[in-house]
Amino acid sequence: MRIPRLHLSTALTVGATVPLDDNAFHHAVRVLRLETGAALVLFNGAGGAFAATLTDIGKRGAWAQVTATLPGEVESPLPVVLVQGVSRGEKMDYTLQKAVELGVAAIQPVFTERGGVGLSGERLERKYQHWQGIVIGACQQCGRNRLPALHQPVALAAWLAQPAVDTTTSLRLLLDPQAACGLRGLQPPTGAVTLLIGPEGGLSPAEIAQAQRQGFTGVRLGPRILRTETAGLAALAALQALWGDWD
Repeated sequence: MRIPRLHLSTALTVGATVPLDDNAFHHAVRVLRLETGAALVLFNGAGGAFAATLTDIGKRGAWAQVTATLPGEVESPLPVVLVQGVSRGEKMDYTLQKAVELGVAAIQPVFTERGGVGLSGERLERKYQHWQGIVIGACQQCGRNRLPALHQPVALAAWLAQPAVDTTTSLRLLLDPQAACGLRGLQPPTGAVTLLIGPEGGLSPAEIAQAQRQGFTGVRLGPRILRTETAGLAALAALQALWGDWD
């Protein structure tokens, strides 16, 4: 049986006994029905993982003792920032979950002209916390010890208006089915890759033009039009196969 992996937002050191937070307690005790003495793997998202043992279970809480550090990291050598147009409902959840599994380094949700999603105030904060839970759950499942940064959602126009990154050491890509070349036609990046993906309705001509002024290069993935929840993930997989850690 695979040893359960749990994320805790606390410092982890060998020999320490740490309380499980509400989410970890619910997953370990209510869902997996673990008992005292069960083996765990704990990580706090900053890198590194720890072997631990479930030492005490109460009605509303549980504790684990950290017993050893664990070797190995699974972070991709290719840092990719996914700038994803916010999509409706479970499509965004799916995109975030699978992007984490595919090794994305950071995610920037953006509101676009054709996205059709309006969130603000408490609704936006609840949605952001929900997305953060998706990211944590995906890391628990796929073995990543470092949480990808999930940035606060902003309007695409405002994000693009920020100062451009150093384009001599980074690559900015915009998926465009009308582009002249694909990924194989590009020079391998020497730094980070920023990947901009539109929502269900695609990016508007004005948004595409603004992105191009900020150094984005249009690329196509093939002859077929991909849905928003497919496009970014397909591009991430292709990037990992070309320049990342997919052998």
